[in-house]
Amino acid sequence: MLLLGIDLGTSSIKVSVIDAVTNKKIISCHFPETEAEILSLNTGWAEQDPNLWWTNTQLAIKKANASGLYDPLDIKAIGIAYQMHGLVVVDKEQRALRNAIIWCDSRAVNIGQNAFSILEGKRFLNSHLNSPGNFTASKLAWVKEHEPNVYEKIDKFMLPGDYLSMRLTGEINTNVSSISEGILWDFEQQQISDTLLTFYGIDRELVPKVQPVFSNYGSLRWDVANELGLSPQAVVCYKSGDQPNNALSLNVFEPGEVAATAGTSGVIYAVTDQRAHDPQSRVNTFAHVNYESESERLGVLLCINGTGIQNSWISQVTGNGNDYESMNAKASRIPIGSEGVHILPFGNGAERMLNNKTIGAHIQNLDFLRHGTAHLWRASQEGIAFSFRYGLDLLRENGITPQVIKAGHANMFLSPVFQEAFAGVTHTPVELYDNDGSVGAALGAGLGIGIFTNRQEAFKGLQKYKTIEPEHISKYDEAYKKWKQLLEDKL
Repeated sequence: MLLLGIDLGTSSIKVSVIDAVTNKKIISCHFPETEAEILSLNTGWAEQDPNLWWTNTQLAIKKANASGLYDPLDIKAIGIAYQMHGLVVVDKEQRALRNAIIWCDSRAVNIGQNAFSILEGKRFLNSHLNSPGNFTASKLAWVKEHEPNVYEKIDKFMLPGDYLSMRLTGEINTNVSSISEGILWDFEQQQISDTLLTFYGIDRELVPKVQPVFSNYGSLRWDVANELGLSPQAVVCYKSGDQPNNALSLNVFEPGEVAATAGTSGVIYAVTDQRAHDPQSRVNTFAHVNYESESERLGVLLCINGTGIQNSWISQVTGNGNDYESMNAKASRIPIGSEGVHILPFGNGAERMLNNKTIGAHIQNLDFLRHGTAHLWRASQEGIAFSFRYGLDLLRENGITPQVIKAGHANMFLSPVFQEAFAGVTHTPVELYDNDGSVGAALGAGLGIGIFTNRQEAFKGLQKYKTIEPEHISKYDEAYKKWKQLLEDKL
């Protein structure tokens, strides 16, 4: 039996095929080869075409199939990971009515803040664990207010992974973990939030069917199976937002376990069995993949919008033909603290941990006689690591005190400069594993279809790449203190 994992990312679709007997990865590939476009028609807006997600998913699967390393008909279970907090709306014919409003879009911030100012008097945080913010429900409220002609045609709204599942199976459904990230799950009532739906005037009929994370979401449509060379008996049986899925891929399921990722955005994700909520909703709490009403497992999530996207921008603007490996090597020769250069990496929309403020990215203290591109490259990576420290301190305020942080050996964690800065400034060891979101989604599918009866079976092949111990702590603390003062001057 083979397992297919699909990771619907912001920059591309990645797929992996896993042998369910050996837990070994047969192949991983992605499409497109270059980063997918984010459409920004107005300041603070961020959209993508969901039809393009579907096209790229098909092309990624066909690319994997073309390797000849396996028989596509042996794929029996499919898991989907996806960029969180997005909004897709479809009509009765399952056609997307507009572009998806994705995770880093800020247009609904004021709508969510207004809702929270009114609903907090009704103990909204206690029941929902988060402010409505600019999450999925608030984005739908924006469509209702500003695009009524679109809204009246909506049959169902959904998260990005639900849309991809619909295109594969023809079925529209979701789960508690996914619906909670839209701030539409009432943890006290253990049901869809009547409070927020009523406040926004959203018909409950627009909400997809809710079922367990590990469950049968539908078999492949015959035409889809034929187009992709897959079996029509293959079942989609796992869906999760990218950050809960990243935690799953690192075998992070139980209270006290912590995962991190630093792709386009950066996240620290800590599992707890307590209904923790930050009074200012700067960090957020959602249902984890193994959440059950009688055994609550919650993910406390710190998100930073501008991590890998900043490093990519710095590379494009100043790279001058250097690849990331070359940039990292030159940045490593610059002293800790980048000889006074500091970068605030907040140029990718409103930041939740900064109370939904949009402060922009800033380069500080440039001296044209002392500083070159390598200073910018190091300051960029240090600024990202420092933003993680700032957010981790917020998590510590909320009772999350990780003893070790697990991360995939990917994206920013490929850089030794970033590895050292992250561990040094957070004072926390980091364990790196050779795993990623698409592999995690495939293993999740194995749990969903029952080929793995428990997490030990699913993750028996998980291998630790290395551990980065905190070093040069005093130097990083000194640099962080100066960086933090620059940040606070902007707030």
